[in-house]
Amino acid sequence: MINRVAFVTGASRGIGRAIALVLCRAGFDVVVASPELEKNEEVADAIRAANGKAMTVDLNVTSLDSIKEAFAKAYKEMGRVDVLVNNAGITRDGFAMRMKPEDWNLVLQVNLTGAFHCIQQVLHPMMRERWGRIVNIASVVGEMGNASQANYVASKAGLIGLTKAIAREMGSRGITVNAVAPGFIDTDMTSGLPAEIREKMLAAIPLGRLGKVDDVAAAVKFLASEDAAYINGHVLDVNGGMYM
Repeated sequence: MINRVAFVTGASRGIGRAIALVLCRAGFDVVVASPELEKNEEVADAIRAANGKAMTVDLNVTSLDSIKEAFAKAYKEMGRVDVLVNNAGITRDGFAMRMKPEDWNLVLQVNLTGAFHCIQQVLHPMMRERWGRIVNIASVVGEMGNASQANYVASKAGLIGLTKAIAREMGSRGITVNAVAPGFIDTDMTSGLPAEIREKMLAAIPLGRLGKVDDVAAAVKFLASEDAAYINGHVLDVNGGMYM
C-alpha cells in the first residue's frame, strides 16, 4: 500500500505546523514547505519523532521558479503528492486610503497567486492518479470583510472563488478542492494584540474563546481524508460561530 503524501505550504509555524503534524498522525507522509529552513527542519524532526516520514523544501510562493523547484524536489523524493494544503499567507494591514501599492501586491501575490501556482503544479499528476485533495486555507474575513485589511480580505475572498472554480474543473477527475476558513485563532499573530482588542474579538465569538491551531488542522485532516470524498467546492468555517 502506497502512503499518501501531503504537501503543506507555510508549514514552519502556527497553523501550517499543526496541519503537518496532524496529517502525519493520520498516516500521511509530509512535505514541509516554507522559506524558513531551520523551522522546516524542526517540524520535520517532530514528524519523524512521531514515526512519520517527512522532507523539507525551501519554498518562496512569490517566485514561480521556487515553486517549480520545490514541487520537482518533492515529486523526485516522495514520488507523488496526493494532498496540497495552501496555507502560506501574510498580512500587511492598513486602511485602504493609505495602503501602499507594494503592500497590496505582496499580500495578493503570496496569499492568492502563490496558491494558484502551487495548484498548477499538482493538477496533472493528480489527474493521472484520478485522486487528489486540495485544501486552501482562507479566512473568516474573506467571507465577512474587515476594516484595515482590504488586501488580505481580497486575497482570501479570491482564494474562496479559486477553490470553487478549480472544484468545478477537477471534480470529474476525482480531485476535490475545498477551503477551510479559520476565525480568530490563537497564534503568534493574535497573541501580540492589545487586551482590549482581544476582548472585543472574544465578544464576537459565541463559543467565547479563540480557536486553536489544532481546530483548523482537524478540519484539514477531514477534508484530506476518504471520509470527505463527496465534499467539493465547500468552505468549512472554523470560527466558533462568529460568522454564520
